[in-house]
Amino acid sequence: MAPPPQKEIVYNKLLPYGQRLEAEAARFLAHIKDNLARAVQLQELWPGGLFWTRKLSTYIRLYGRKFSREDHVLFIKLLYELVTIPRLEISMMQGFARLLINLLKKKELLSRDDLELPWRPLYEMLERILYSKTENLGLNWFPNSVESVLKTLVKSCRPYFPEDATAEMLDEWRPLMCPFDVTMQKAITYFELFLPTTLPPALHQKGFKLWFDEFIGLWVSVQNLPQWEGHLVNLFARLATDNIGYIDWDPYVPKIFTRILRSLNLPVGSNQVVVPRFLTNAYDVGHAVMWITAMMGGPSKLVQKHLSGLFNSIASFYHPSNNGRWLNKLMKLLQRLPSGVVRRLHRERYKKMTWLTPVPESHKLTDQDVTDFVECIIQPVLLAMFSKTGSLEAAQALQNLALMRPELVIPPVLEKTYPALETLTEPHQLTATLSCVIGVARSLVSGGKWFPEGPTHLLPLLMRALPGVDPNDFSKCMITFQFIATFSTLVPLVDCSSVLQERDDLSEVERELCSATAEFEDFVLQFMDRCFGLIESSTLEQTREETETEKMTHLESLVELGLSSTFSTILTQCSKDIFKCRPEESLKLFVPHCCNVITHLTVNDDVLHDEELDKELLWNLQLLSEITRVDGKKLLVYREQLGKILQRTLHLTCKQGYILSCNLLHHLLRSATLIYPTEYCSVPGGFDKPVSEYFPIKDWGKPGDVWNLDIQWHVPSSEEINFAFYLLDTFLQPELIRLEHYAAGKLEMSRDDVQQCLAIVHNCLIGSGNILPPLKGERVAHLVPSLVSLEETKLYTGVEYDLSRENYRETIAKVTRKLLRYILDNSEDDTKSLFLIIKIISDVLQFQGSHKHEFDSRWKSFNLVKKSMENRLQGKKQHIRALLIDRVMLQHELRTLTMEGCEYKTSHQEMIRDLLCLSTSSYGQVRSKAQQAFFTALGTYNFCCRDIIPLVLEFLRPDRQDVTQKQFKGALYCLLGNHSGVCLANLHDWDCIAQTWPAIVSSGLSKAMSLEKPSIVRLFDDLAEKIHRQYETIGLDFAVPEKCIEIAVMLQQSEHPSSDFTGLCSDEIQLGIQRQKEKNAEAVQNYENLINMLLDCVEQRNLPWKFEHISIGFLSLLLRDDRVLPVRAIKFFVQCLNHDAIVVRKVAISAVAGILKQLKRTHKKVPICPYEISGSPKPSSIQAGDRPDNQWLHYDSQSLPKTKEAWESCCFVEKTHWGYYTWPQTMTVYAPVEHQPKLGRRRDELTEAEQIIYDHFSDPKFVEQLIKFLSLEDRKGKDKFNPRRFCLFKGLFRNFDDAFLPVLQPHLEELVADSHESTQRCVAEIIAGLIRGSKHWTFEKVEKLWKLLCPLLRTALSNITVETYNDWGTCIATSCESRDPRKLHWLFELLLESPLSGEGGSFVDACRLYVLQGGLAQQEWRVPELLHRLLKYLEPKLTQVYKNVRERIGSVLTYIFMIDVSLPNTAATKSPRVHEFTTRILENLKPLMEADEEIQNHVMEENGIGEQDERTQGIKLLKTILKWLMASAGRSFSTAVTEQLQLLPLFFKIAPVENDNSYDELKRDAKMCLSLMSQGLLYPQQVPLVLQVLKQTARSNSWHARYTVLTYLQTMVFYNLFVFLNNEEAVNDIRWLVIKLLEDEQLEVREMAATTLSGLLQCNFLTMDGPMQTHFEQLCKMRLPKKRKRDLGSVVDTIPSGDLVKRHAGVLGLSACILSSPYDVPTWMPQLLMDLSAHLNDPQPIEMTVKKTLSNFRRTHHDNWQEHKQQFTDDQLLVLTDLLVSPCYYA
Repeated sequence: MAPPPQKEIVYNKLLPYGQRLEAEAARFLAHIKDNLARAVQLQELWPGGLFWTRKLSTYIRLYGRKFSREDHVLFIKLLYELVTIPRLEISMMQGFARLLINLLKKKELLSRDDLELPWRPLYEMLERILYSKTENLGLNWFPNSVESVLKTLVKSCRPYFPEDATAEMLDEWRPLMCPFDVTMQKAITYFELFLPTTLPPALHQKGFKLWFDEFIGLWVSVQNLPQWEGHLVNLFARLATDNIGYIDWDPYVPKIFTRILRSLNLPVGSNQVVVPRFLTNAYDVGHAVMWITAMMGGPSKLVQKHLSGLFNSIASFYHPSNNGRWLNKLMKLLQRLPSGVVRRLHRERYKKMTWLTPVPESHKLTDQDVTDFVECIIQPVLLAMFSKTGSLEAAQALQNLALMRPELVIPPVLEKTYPALETLTEPHQLTATLSCVIGVARSLVSGGKWFPEGPTHLLPLLMRALPGVDPNDFSKCMITFQFIATFSTLVPLVDCSSVLQERDDLSEVERELCSATAEFEDFVLQFMDRCFGLIESSTLEQTREETETEKMTHLESLVELGLSSTFSTILTQCSKDIFKCRPEESLKLFVPHCCNVITHLTVNDDVLHDEELDKELLWNLQLLSEITRVDGKKLLVYREQLGKILQRTLHLTCKQGYILSCNLLHHLLRSATLIYPTEYCSVPGGFDKPVSEYFPIKDWGKPGDVWNLDIQWHVPSSEEINFAFYLLDTFLQPELIRLEHYAAGKLEMSRDDVQQCLAIVHNCLIGSGNILPPLKGERVAHLVPSLVSLEETKLYTGVEYDLSRENYRETIAKVTRKLLRYILDNSEDDTKSLFLIIKIISDVLQFQGSHKHEFDSRWKSFNLVKKSMENRLQGKKQHIRALLIDRVMLQHELRTLTMEGCEYKTSHQEMIRDLLCLSTSSYGQVRSKAQQAFFTALGTYNFCCRDIIPLVLEFLRPDRQDVTQKQFKGALYCLLGNHSGVCLANLHDWDCIAQTWPAIVSSGLSKAMSLEKPSIVRLFDDLAEKIHRQYETIGLDFAVPEKCIEIAVMLQQSEHPSSDFTGLCSDEIQLGIQRQKEKNAEAVQNYENLINMLLDCVEQRNLPWKFEHISIGFLSLLLRDDRVLPVRAIKFFVQCLNHDAIVVRKVAISAVAGILKQLKRTHKKVPICPYEISGSPKPSSIQAGDRPDNQWLHYDSQSLPKTKEAWESCCFVEKTHWGYYTWPQTMTVYAPVEHQPKLGRRRDELTEAEQIIYDHFSDPKFVEQLIKFLSLEDRKGKDKFNPRRFCLFKGLFRNFDDAFLPVLQPHLEELVADSHESTQRCVAEIIAGLIRGSKHWTFEKVEKLWKLLCPLLRTALSNITVETYNDWGTCIATSCESRDPRKLHWLFELLLESPLSGEGGSFVDACRLYVLQGGLAQQEWRVPELLHRLLKYLEPKLTQVYKNVRERIGSVLTYIFMIDVSLPNTAATKSPRVHEFTTRILENLKPLMEADEEIQNHVMEENGIGEQDERTQGIKLLKTILKWLMASAGRSFSTAVTEQLQLLPLFFKIAPVENDNSYDELKRDAKMCLSLMSQGLLYPQQVPLVLQVLKQTARSNSWHARYTVLTYLQTMVFYNLFVFLNNEEAVNDIRWLVIKLLEDEQLEVREMAATTLSGLLQCNFLTMDGPMQTHFEQLCKMRLPKKRKRDLGSVVDTIPSGDLVKRHAGVLGLSACILSSPYDVPTWMPQLLMDLSAHLNDPQPIEMTVKKTLSNFRRTHHDNWQEHKQQFTDDQLLVLTDLLVSPCYYA
């Protein structure tokens, strides 16, 4: 017995010829296994290996994974080995990878026991490609898609990594985890990608338990959202999903939700500053949702509580009146959450058990969990229905929610829909609600136990939707069509009202439905009326007659499409009684009638020659041609009549007439010869059984059953085939004979006759393509040599070709080719005939019954419909029957399209050559049509491009005199290709490129080439651009490792299907190895030839400059990392460094930098043991940061290597991250000097390639010219430090050490002295190159170098200007990057000499700090001593007067304290610490702290004379500190909250209250600082500390401070919502604080407190409970002091009395409650409004508050006032109406 297949495509069995596919698949698979195994054993990756892996992809597309488990595993192992071949060409790697991903896609098919894949080869491949060291130098060209392909590949292999993989990965990547370094991002990215999370519970100890605590600790303690935090979240989300119930997330839930809420970047408060980093590095919503859904359920219900809290707090953002950048994220959250929960429910309840760990019972979602979830999300979804970005997300969310709880979801949607259908004024409401109802359609119609009354809404909805078919509103019309079509697909439109008399066992709902179905007929008729109305109003009708080319407008064609599809759906779903028309009967009525009319009208022969025909005749012809699109068997009866009609009408002179007649012929042939389903009802067998045995209501919304779809197929019978051939013999044969005679010159024909003949031929061809056998012909041999068979497999598609008859395909091909020659020679301007000929040629080549583009669009629309109607909850293909039938039909079409395969035969070759000939003909339109057909054909046949390229290039040969400009241009277009298909100019193959590239360049000398013609110039630009964009490095080495071959042998021996093929003999294998060696040699030969040919082209005298540039571009693509460029090319590029054109110089700089990389000699490394060097033992657990065992890496001025001995005994570690987190398993450093390549070589010790470079750079003239060019401006003001030029110099000094210094030194001195920005930039680039290039120089050379550099740098830094300080900063940062700081001690000492000397003024000081900061920042944690020295130096200077220096000091401080992080298991740092610094600062700020009055910035910037008092010094210091806090908000990892808190009271005092930009710097900064600090993420233990400070400030004398506390509070609470909610004491403190400030004596503070309260209520942080309400009501009842009669002259009493304040506080409290629900009316609201209205006549400011509140209430509730009204009693409504419109409202 053969083992069962893994998973096949079920639809194959439903095809009419399904039973034959079993054997076909087995044959095909055996073929693939054989040939693939053979190719690999013969070492033939190309073409054999690639060809057969492609065939395997096709096999999977056609049959699914229809192979045994054993084969499945072997295929995967083989492809895994192939993909990871180290030197594999990149395009092949991608091909193999895509197939491997496809094989691994369904992970439930193979368990971990069946398959194990190693992880390291994948890691090495990612490292080599994604972190390529040579790509940026242009030595490797990777396609853009490579990153996503590789990552998907790792994801697919991940479940099968061995159990020890986790530990190995941790050892490998932990050493990279240095949070200040880019390697951190790399490490976390790798962890996210590789760590396996699907290990079975027994192995959890070897899986996530090894890293979970460490990583979650890291995540919890990081506060400022570095780039890698998002990757950690993605990892946790995946971990949670794969291990539901095995991890206790509860301790982290508040933190998780707080961070997700922060990540949505919602605006809080009025004037908030967002840290830009939060926008770019925010979490991916999809992963956040995965994480939340995986944590739901389980015993504690904590997640649901927080989720409800999350939606409560953000619900109001969903209201349609809100809009902003954040909206997309919120919408995505809404759409993804329900689909995540549905996916999880499906996994827990419906999915088949697989090897993956099941969810334990205790953690499965219960029905109650689902209900809670739906209830918490439904409100936001209903709000989002009308959002500005469209209702798509809401509709998708509703579709999923309705699957879970229809009874909670559908009623509110319907409540919104009915009024929307009635309203005429708000069309957006209608489209939004209808699209949502379409989403829930299936749940609505099927009812089910949760929502049995659903179906009763169907008819009222359908009837009310009819007015939407409205010719005046396009979008409404489309959505209505979609709506009606959706419902009529789901429901059989059968009138069941008669059942009521026959049966008495119906439920209430069923009875109701039966009586309602009587309206179906009425509905269908009304719908038709409306459609006909729509057609009448369509604009095209009137104009159809005058011009036949009139195109429909895009909108109209859409409406027409919508109309026709909806119409046909409705008719399909109707019962016989409603749609009173059946094909047989209608044919009986129409065919004879039309035939008679037509025959009658054409009796007279004159009619045949009329230019304009009678309307009646045309109408009947059109009717006839459309009616015949029915089941072919029913047409056979009318054979004779139809034949007669065709004979009368095919040769009408009137074009409209004969085109209609051709259509009739086309439709007749199609109906007779194609295979297609004849019905698409939603229930098998149709609806026409008597109601007594079949009760349609049971089938509402019912899915089709894949196993008994019972499709009615139309399969052509022999009678129909005979009929088809009779038509062809009668109508096609004579046309072909006429055309043949015409082409031979025996017969005169007018152009119109030729076109008519061709039209008939074309229609016959596309009508009967299905039964015409493909073209015969020899295979075009010798295109590619291969030791493996490259034959095509034939697929059976239900047609037996009758080979005894004439194959009209051959005849058409033969005749058309003769005709084409004749027309091109005699009447080339007959373009209409040429168009038809192009169509015929491409259909002869390709057409087998369906067109590829039609198939593609149908496949797309099938997927769209499937999505909108599927049931994700139950899965298991629960689709509607019509959809399933459609899918089977698509499967059949897929087979017809793949069937003819792609063997390239001589007959194809001839036709393609004809297309090429047409593609280079004289008329533009003919050319472009022919080119499209040409590209399609090229993409179809294997290897045909190699045959065609020489023919295309013929047109570009410079020595040909006879090429016209048209031909030249056509040929260029043929090379360029279209955007999707093949590009002949750039096939990834040495043979092809070696022909096309030189031809393109040398075509510049062709006679037909003119640079004046812009179209041709543009074509060359496009060609060059496309080649540069698409080029990928082509391989030179095609070896196949041993491991692949072993697996190939196993694959060949595996059974089922076993092959009749025996193993390979050793001769064949030897031949294979020899062939492969030859192939490699040939590739190298081709590579060098290509370079030489391009160089020959460039060196031609009169080549236009454009082509010289193109050629140099091509040459630059040919640099590689596995082979040095030929010497001739190196010489060429070095000379190009001094070319006149800047474009060429730029290319040459990159190229020479690349060449220097190729010539780099390898430096030997040796392992060391860090623990021995440091003399301290290995720590037992992981501890990051400054430990005894990494102490020796620190910069220590006492023991710098200042002598040769010290230098050589010093162990230099260049990369900064080593040793910070942990040491790698084996730590390597560079070996001592004597083991390294020799330095200071003489010229005769160099290789030839090196000599060329040596000679040029030793030549003073060459260098002088080069420096002159390099110090020119390119784009004024836009130039920056150029890394390419830096690489060039770095390479020179690395490969030739100090050989060129003598020549360069005078230039450097000259450049440094010149302060122009371009010269300064040039010298900065050279110096950076020098410092980095001297990495391996000996001590003497380095010392000499610094003697030269130090004075240069001093000069440069004193001449620094606004334009150049950025470049010097980059220069120093680049010099220090990845260098041991002890190697650069000269530089650091120089920079630290005296940054703030004040010599060149404040600007130079700031610049020096900038440059210094660049150098130190690169060194991160290894220079604590330098950081301490710098801090000590800066501290007395913090009171700097100048703003620019202050800002710079602020930024430098950020970097000084960057290393002081509070991450888990990290030792306290040796670098400066924030805590100690802040303590010293606070001491100096004391005078400001204690002062009571407002702090003004009364320091004149200039008064530097004399000692100032402490207070002024304090203010200056404060300004600098503010700059530091602002700078560090976005940069550091963790904020030192405790230290900053002590500064808060001071900021509260200073920050201004109003928004006004005229404030001085101090106030603006304080405000900004507060805004940034309030958004910070708090740890739970910091909450009490912050509240302490706030409470203290709330007692402050300054009302500014009290006011600012409130604004700070709003933002802080929202950004840390769940951290606060989790701490009951904190909530009470905040509540107390706000209510206390409501009674503040200052009016502004009271109003702000009310706003804050309202916000806290709105985000459900506080609730409106009894005590609060009573408190406010008490306050409101405060008696007011009596008004005393005053003399008019006396001063009005300004200070309000205490009682008035309290009463105002009460009113503000009520007002806050009312404003906290802007979009609905809770139960307590009416009473509060009444309470409030009582105060309308109180004195100011109470009256004002009441008015404002009422007007706001009116504004926000106006939209839905109809619903909101329901909440009030009649009396209350009276009072309210009175209030809202009473005169006082306008007062």
